[in-house]
Formats: sequence, C-alpha cells, structure tokens
Amino acid sequence: MSIPLLGEKFPEIEVLTTHGRLKLPDEYKGKWFVLFSHPADFTPVCTTEFVAFQKRYDEFKKLNCELIGLSIDQVFAHIKWVEWIKKELDVEIQFPVIADDTGKVAEKLGLIHPAKGTNTVRAVFIVDADSNIRAVIYYPQELGRNMDEILRAVKALQISDANGVAMPANWPNNELVGDAVIIPPATSEKEAKERLEKARTGEISCYDWWFCYKPVE
Repeated sequence: MSIPLLGEKFPEIEVLTTHGRLKLPDEYKGKWFVLFSHPADFTPVCTTEFVAFQKRYDEFKKLNCELIGLSIDQVFAHIKWVEWIKKELDVEIQFPVIADDTGKVAEKLGLIHPAKGTNTVRAVFIVDADSNIRAVIYYPQELGRNMDEILRAVKALQISDANGVAMPANWPNNELVGDAVIIPPATSEKEAKERLEKARTGEISCYDWWFCYKPVE
C-alpha cells in the first residue's frame, strides 16, 4: 500500500478518538489541520510534545488550523494519559487523539517504519482547507519535534497560497531577504526584463531576474 503523497487528498478514514468517532478529512472541512503521530502514551518525549502542541493550540486555531494526535494505543490509554497530563502538569489537552490499536490508520498513512520498530514514528501531516496534503515530515522516535517549525510551516503555506509566492529558508528570518517572500521566476525574456525594470523603480527587489522578492502584502 502506497503512502499519501504531497498534493493528494488526505485519505477518507473513520477514527475513534478521545473526542468520539470522527470522519477525516470531513471533520475539518474548510479548515487546515495537522495530524501528528507519536510512538506511545505515558512516554517522556511524547508528553513534552503534547504539552508543546497544547501551548500553541490557540496560535494554530488563529490560522484556522486544528490539531489531532495519533498512536497505536487504545482509547482508554489516551484518556488516562490526558488525565495525567492535566493532573500532574496542569495542562489540559484540548485536541482529539486517535486510538489506532489495530494499526490500520498507521498502515494507511505510512506511520510505522519497520526498521525503526513497531511503534508509530513521529510523523506530521499538514492538510489544507481543501483536504490536500501540503507537507509531510517524519522524525524518529528518539527526536522530539519543534512545534514552532510546524506552526511556521502552516503560516508560510497560507501566505504562499494567498499571494502566489514562495517562502525562503528560515522565513521570516532569512539571511538574504529577511521577512520578504520570493516572487516566482520569470518564464519569458519579456517578463525577465520587466522584472529588472520593476527592480530599478523600487517596486520589487532582485538579485537577478530569476531571484526577485518583495514584502508580504
């Protein structure tokens, strides 16, 4: 079975979660969502990740983006773990967590990598409001994720869509263009000349006709 690829629709799956049964991606129709898998409940790195995601949940929601976790634990384990996090760490996990004790969802999404064991790896799927998969990131079990990077990716993809631009490395702190965005390269000689003319008048900035950038609108 092939795993979902960038640009494809997120597969239709009915899942059991800590918030009841949900149908994906229909549950988040018109919204972005981040589905992330973790190796197991009641483990230290995963606990730090859940707390980190929850601390940024409001920031994700401001971007019209929801969160949903997943592991191959049973739902009662998720519930008890979420209760433990609330009691011991004073953090209430407000997003749902998928219970995939049969492993069917993990198999469909390519979350179990046999060379890394039988638990789900730390995968991240960023899905847009049209249910298209926009980014997929895999981390090994021993490496906790950077949630600020995932939040940055969602924001950057939304700006890219809204403005028809590309986003530079480390945006919004790029070493060459700062918080500016990249204008797609010219596709004709005429357009290339027009780009350079716009650069001369200060309408945009360019290192060359194929490397132009501008502030976020």
